[in-house]
Amino acid sequence: MDRDTFIITVYCLVVEHYGAVATTYKVRHGGFAPALTDAEVITMEICGEYFKHSCDKDLYDYFAAHYRHFFPRLPERSLFVRQAANLWRLKAAIQQRLVDVSGQSADAVQSVDTLPLPVCTYTRAMRDRCFATAASYGYCAAKKLHYYGFKLGLRISRLGMITHYPLLEARPHDLQHLGTLIAGFDGLVPADKGFIDEYQQQLWQLRQGTQVVTPVRSNMRRPPQPQLVKRTTRWRKLIETVNSHLTERFGIARTRAHDLWHYQHRLIRKVLAHTVMVFLNLQLNRQPLDLDGLVVN
Repeated sequence: MDRDTFIITVYCLVVEHYGAVATTYKVRHGGFAPALTDAEVITMEICGEYFKHSCDKDLYDYFAAHYRHFFPRLPERSLFVRQAANLWRLKAAIQQRLVDVSGQSADAVQSVDTLPLPVCTYTRAMRDRCFATAASYGYCAAKKLHYYGFKLGLRISRLGMITHYPLLEARPHDLQHLGTLIAGFDGLVPADKGFIDEYQQQLWQLRQGTQVVTPVRSNMRRPPQPQLVKRTTRWRKLIETVNSHLTERFGIARTRAHDLWHYQHRLIRKVLAHTVMVFLNLQLNRQPLDLDGLVVN
C-alpha cells in the first residue's frame, strides 16, 4: 500500500480499538476538547515511528509539511507533544488489546531477551540528573557494550509480536530478570545463553509450569532434550529480528527524554508502532515481520 492508504488504515485500526479501551482509561476530566482527537494523535505517532521520525520534532514537522490535508486542525507542536504524552495509558492498552485480539498472548511458545537502552553517552553518566535514581551502569555481552541506562525486557510470540516489554535495571544480569520476563506465562520459553541456570529453570517449571529452554555451552553436558533445543532455535532467533527492528527502524536505543515518565511514554509508542505493523501484516496475510515491504514509498 502507499503512504496515504497506510495512514488511513492505521487511523481506522486505532479508532476501532481506541473505543474499546477509552472508557477504562480516562485521559481528561474537564476543560476544552483538544483540536486533534486522541485517535488522530496516536495515528500520527504510529505512522511517524514507522516512517523513522522517532523524535517528536521530526514527527510533527513531517505531518505539518506533508499531511495538513489529513490533519487540518493540527495545533502547535508543544500542544501536540503534551497531548501525545498524556495518552500513554491508552497506547499501552491498545497495544495489549492488539496482542489479545490477534491471539498472540495465548501463544504457548514465547521467547525472551533483553535490549540495552543507553540514556546518554558513557562519559556523561557521572553528570546525569535526569535519571539519577533510576538508571545504572550495565554491560551487554552480545554487543560488548558498556553503557549507562536501562534494559528493555522483551517477550515475543512465535510470529514476532511483542507480548510483554518491562523496563528493567541495567546492572543486574539477565538471569536475575527472568522472573519479570516470564511473569504470568506458563508455556515454553526459548532464551539465549544468558539465561542458562539449571536450578532456576527447574524452579520456574515447578512454580508456574514455565519451561525455559536454552542452548548449551561447549563445556556443558548434552541437554536431556536435544531435539527440543534444536526445534526452539528458530523461535529464539526471531527475537533478534525484533530487536533489530526496534533499534534500526524505531531508534529505541536513541530515545531521549528529560525524565522517566516521558522516556517510558516514548518506549510505549515505539512498541505500539511495532505491534501495529505486525498486526497489519497478519491481517493482510503477509510475513509478520516484513515491515519494510508493508508500505511502498
